[in-house]
Amino acid sequence: MRFFAVFGNPIKHSISPRLHNLALERMGLDGFYTRVLLEDGNSLVSKFKSLKLSGANITIPHKEIALNQCDVVEENALKIGSINTIVLKNDQIYGYNTDAPGFIRSIEKFGSIKTAIVLGAGGTAKAIAYALKNSGASVTILNRSKLRLENFGEFKNFSWDTFIGGEFQLVANTTPVGLNDDSLPAPIEILEPLLKRAKFAFDVIYNRPTPFLNMAILNGAICKNGSDMLLHQAVLALNLFYSNSLDEKTIENHMREAFSL
Repeated sequence: MRFFAVFGNPIKHSISPRLHNLALERMGLDGFYTRVLLEDGNSLVSKFKSLKLSGANITIPHKEIALNQCDVVEENALKIGSINTIVLKNDQIYGYNTDAPGFIRSIEKFGSIKTAIVLGAGGTAKAIAYALKNSGASVTILNRSKLRLENFGEFKNFSWDTFIGGEFQLVANTTPVGLNDDSLPAPIEILEPLLKRAKFAFDVIYNRPTPFLNMAILNGAICKNGSDMLLHQAVLALNLFYSNSLDEKTIENHMREAFSL
């Protein structure tokens, strides 16, 4: 049997085990996927090896620190600067980013996005900003503090106290704010004008209606939560665990079923 996991902090909310385990079972694969609470991101690979895992996913807040612990990192993940999937191959740890393509697949129905503002400056923000830029969008980053914005030099970027406003087709929240409470990912005096002018709103949070998306709906935006991004990045990750030997549509169908369990 092969063992897989998702590492993060917090992690108990993650439904990744449900998605992966149903797909593994339905496809007759001898594998098992679980959650691992990891407080120290520097210990990720050592923990991975001690658990004798074959592959794993990484979520908040370890996506960036995990990159430097890999032996080999795919080119796109290097450009993004964060990973969310690692695979053991030939006694080496390979790092990938399936968040970026997973995000693009999840917003296909939005059509072509020309302008976007991304809230947050972590590993998920990097993946989404990179994916949008590659698709032809002009991307702006907005974060609470200036500290992490130094990692976004190729984008227009602002902290809350330097933001001058603007109009964007898409407003994307990549922060965990709203996951466990009723907080907004930016001050209401910044956020509400953005959502009034936006056509689309996206939130990476998938397990509850967030205050961010509720505000977006009230302001007439077409909204998506993070469930489809979670699905598509998971499909790609599971295929990587099995050396891209699986049929992605078959994985997707089984994982979609898991959302209703």
